[in-house]
Amino acid sequence: MKQSVFSIVENISLTKDVYRMLLEGDISSITAPGQFVNIQLDGLYLRRPISVCDAENGVLTIIYKVVGVGTEQMSKMQSGKLDILTGLGNGYDLSKSGDKPLLIGGGVGVPPLYMLARKLVALGKKPTVIMGFNNDKEIFYKDEFEKLGCKVIVTTVDGSFGIKGFVTNAMDGLDYSYIYTCGPEPMLKAVYNAASTDGQFSFEERMGCGFGACMGCSCKTLYGNKRICREGPVLVKEEIIWEK
Repeated sequence: MKQSVFSIVENISLTKDVYRMLLEGDISSITAPGQFVNIQLDGLYLRRPISVCDAENGVLTIIYKVVGVGTEQMSKMQSGKLDILTGLGNGYDLSKSGDKPLLIGGGVGVPPLYMLARKLVALGKKPTVIMGFNNDKEIFYKDEFEKLGCKVIVTTVDGSFGIKGFVTNAMDGLDYSYIYTCGPEPMLKAVYNAASTDGQFSFEERMGCGFGACMGCSCKTLYGNKRICREGPVLVKEEIIWEK
């Protein structure tokens, strides 16, 4: 973990409620796709955890959805500096991917898969990406994944674009070697049940400190209690215990 000051380079809307912010600063502690950062905002006690979309050449890319006071405040920032804790969480392990990894993201679970896809492509892998949204107005980053060389499949709940239904509807008949996924827990559980291979699942959880001190985001696993902010947010399929 490292505490650094980042300068806002760009902050634009991708959809009605989803924004992309580019930040310039020290990204040396971001060592794996799937990690997250914790952002200090003026007037707010708790930092806001945001997943890393990409980190390259001194630029940190984050994509966030406006869901409360903190992200609403962020959406209005066009310049200035932010105090950020970087290098949080364990991130995805690329060594288990095989040749044809399947990346599955739902909504704002899509962004952390971008850096993962970029690194997998650099290793000579051929990722397929399934992106799930409610409707066509929520879709973002499809073109960016395609520019990396990924095969992209989009699902929408209302059928306004791509395959009608959920991400699991797009999994049928696909040939893949391993799964990486990030999104809301009901989606993760559905992917878990539909998956024909092992995989890694990134969990979203409310956090206090963001680095393991407060124990507020602990969950039960096959290997004992783990803190989503420290030993997670990525858990391997075999250790996940779903609450009934």
